[in-house]
This record gives sequence, C-alpha cells and structure tokens, in this order.
Amino acid sequence: MPKLKTKSGAKKRFIPKKSGKVKFRRAGVRHLATFGKTKKQKVHLRGTDHLSPMDEKKIKECFPYAR
Repeated sequence: MPKLKTKSGAKKRFIPKKSGKVKFRRAGVRHLATFGKTKKQKVHLRGTDHLSPMDEKKIKECFPYAR
C-alpha cells in the first residue's frame, strides 16, 4: 500500500504535538505595527496557541502519521 500524503497547507500552518494537541500561530501578525492596531490587539496576537478540540479533530485528519 502506498504512503499517505500530508496536506501541504496544514503542514505549513499547524504543528501536531506529542500530547495530542495542535499548535498554531495567530492570524493577522504579519503587519503588526501598521493599519492602526490597538495595543490590546497586538498583545493578544503574540505567540502561539492550541486549537479547540473540534478544530483539532479536523486538522489531525490532514496529518495521517501524527499520533
């Protein structure tokens, strides 16, 4: 049987962790200083986060060899 392929779009945006959670980077961070973003917006866009369980389930289907 042939190897299964990982969805390349998901590969670029999400990282499945050993704990089973899926890590992602927040959207809207590319031009953080431009377009009049408030300080509150900038603070909340910092860093990474984990997906909710419902979204996590969908994304895990894109990674056939993730645990």
